[in-house]
Amino acid sequence: MPSFSTALSGLDAESQALSVISNNLANLNTVGYKAAEPQFQDLFYQQIGTSGDGNPVQVGVGTTVGSIPALFTQGGIESTGVPTDVAIQGNGFFVVDNNGMRAYTRAGNFTVGANGDLLTPDGSVVLGYPAINGTINANQTLAPIAIPSGSVSPPKATANLQLGLNLNSNAAVGDTFDTPVTVYDSLGDTHVLTFTFTKTVANSWSYEADIPAADVGQTGNPVSIATGNLTFNGNGQLTSPTGNVTGITISGLADGASNLNFNWDLYGANNSPIVTQVSSPSTTSLTQQDGYASGTLVNFNIQSDGTIQGIFSNGQTLPLGQIALASFSNEQGLVRNGSNEFIASLSSGQPNIGAPNTGGRGTLAGGSLEQSNVDIATEFAQLILAERGYQANSRVVTTLDQVTQDAIAMQQ
Repeated sequence: MPSFSTALSGLDAESQALSVISNNLANLNTVGYKAAEPQFQDLFYQQIGTSGDGNPVQVGVGTTVGSIPALFTQGGIESTGVPTDVAIQGNGFFVVDNNGMRAYTRAGNFTVGANGDLLTPDGSVVLGYPAINGTINANQTLAPIAIPSGSVSPPKATANLQLGLNLNSNAAVGDTFDTPVTVYDSLGDTHVLTFTFTKTVANSWSYEADIPAADVGQTGNPVSIATGNLTFNGNGQLTSPTGNVTGITISGLADGASNLNFNWDLYGANNSPIVTQVSSPSTTSLTQQDGYASGTLVNFNIQSDGTIQGIFSNGQTLPLGQIALASFSNEQGLVRNGSNEFIASLSSGQPNIGAPNTGGRGTLAGGSLEQSNVDIATEFAQLILAERGYQANSRVVTTLDQVTQDAIAMQQ
């Protein structure tokens, strides 16, 4: 007589399938969620004999859920505009530390903790390669990624300056023209230099660069830091000096900064003169130098290679760190741990960790999140199939019950 256990195995398997499908639908809006797919397999078979041609005659004893693989297909990328949000486009998992346990996740809805660490919603710390003095070494040991609000971009002393100017060829001998330019010392303090040009003869001017006396710990008139002559040809082009003025030095700065050494670039690209002398009023069209003061972190963004680029109040950008990604030879071997996290297992193999967009790992999209890859139409279709399967197995149970009742009635 047929066994109730066969139908019951079908009920149990379909019940598990319904649980998987309902979990998928429950996580329809879970960031980075990967849908699961129940796959059935038949159980063992009882051989009750052989046919006349010698073939086995077997009766199966039911079914079970043989595996529930995760579907690691790409979820949709949705822009959020939140700088701490980041999505993975392609293969890989974020590496996080959950109270000393290494875990992996596709969900990039991070936040910045009180100490500046980049955190997942459950408090796990995002790992990567912190920048040291603005330099990232992807070969260093993984460490927490921090974005401290008090980060400072160090100052840079002026090393080169340019003055785009024209000196009036119609100026009388002895006429002067002044133009100021601001430079930065090694501490980030500013100093306003004054360049004074005096016409000496036709097509020739002398120049003198001064700094306020107080800036170098003195009193009285400005202190001269550079002097020289400029010579032009009949077309108003600079002919002497033939190169840039190098080695201008300001020593003894009152703020204690190191000696300031910079060059005055008289020539630009293709060795074309920046200073001219034509029949037009003396004027300065360009003042440019490469120094800047210190700055504090005002914003940041995450690049496609995982680099967290800090934007500072002095207009400079500086890497703060790089988010790492992990890939696995067998993603199906990962163990779901809840909270959007996976744990490595013997089946998954050891993680291959490195920078995004290297070693087959995907790229990152800052200010975006990967959505759940659950397809609601597919899940509803599977839901109907699971429901029909459950109903069919239920009908088998009631049929077996009726058959059993009929057999009992025959004995009365």
